[in-house]
Amino acid sequence: MSVRFRLLTEADVRSVLTMEDLIETMKSALERFSHGRVTQPVRTVIPVQEDAFLGVMPAFVRAPAGAETTAAHTVAAPPDTALGAKLVTVFNGNHARGLDSHLASIVLMDPATGALLALMDGRYITEARTAAVSAVSSSLLARKTAQSLAIIGSGVQARSHLEALSRVHNLRQVTVWSPQKPHRDQFVEWASSALGTGPNQSEPKITAVEHAGEAVVGADIVVLVTSSPTPVLENGWVKPGAHVISVGACRPNQREMDPALVARARLFVDSRTAALVESGDVVLGMQEQRFGADHIVAELGELVAGATGRRTDTEVTVFKSLGLAVEDVTAADLAYKRAAARGVGQELAL
Repeated sequence: MSVRFRLLTEADVRSVLTMEDLIETMKSALERFSHGRVTQPVRTVIPVQEDAFLGVMPAFVRAPAGAETTAAHTVAAPPDTALGAKLVTVFNGNHARGLDSHLASIVLMDPATGALLALMDGRYITEARTAAVSAVSSSLLARKTAQSLAIIGSGVQARSHLEALSRVHNLRQVTVWSPQKPHRDQFVEWASSALGTGPNQSEPKITAVEHAGEAVVGADIVVLVTSSPTPVLENGWVKPGAHVISVGACRPNQREMDPALVARARLFVDSRTAALVESGDVVLGMQEQRFGADHIVAELGELVAGATGRRTDTEVTVFKSLGLAVEDVTAADLAYKRAAARGVGQELAL
């Protein structure tokens, strides 16, 4: 008996997912993860070259409390249950070849039978769900009056983060810095035409600057989306009350942030277990005895459920993002269900 599955290209996935969808979906996924309703290991990483690796990220996402009982006597899996895995490669030399540095594919299986349900592009899901998780962090941890955003980096994650953060804040000022002026200018040109349509958007002023510090000083929210293995953000640049989102430096020997900043701030993560293994900003700080594992205040999923985040308008908060398999699998499950309902993609047989 052949197994039929749905093949979804990047264009297919884009056509059925919106950033608003993903922000809400990530809230649910993070809460389930932090409350033990997800089975997933820390990602397996295989070095390929000096600046390239393969990551394997499987997850089984169990239904919210109560849903399992409803489906207990049926042959179908409970609703909102998902099973799958993402294969992601990071090849930093790809830009010279005209390719994205981050490429991915996601395999989705039926939680009731293990049969293949879908094979889909994972590059866009990785890009968009990462920014959606950052938007969740900012909605929970940034000051409610936050209006200015600094972005260090100007690639696809810079763009997706601007899109996501504009959904949760009324941004008035966006400042970007990256090492190459043409890339900064291209980002400003794109952003100036792309923004202005979000529900909270009031056409922010978007500028590029010549120095990272110039972008950061005075910013309410700081986003780090770089491939740098060494800090790009100095402690002294970050004003009291700022919220910092660090997306790069996902290996234990890499840092994006001044270690003094990490020690100074209230630190939040997507996964404690992953942060203590994968994040150089955390691992190296602990090795240097700047702080211990208890410096991590909470996971985002705990904040979604009501744990205390920001306590005052003057403390600095940091969200260290690593990316979780549950985020990919949950987003892929939503894309598959919508695509199947709308007849998007190709139905194939093995």
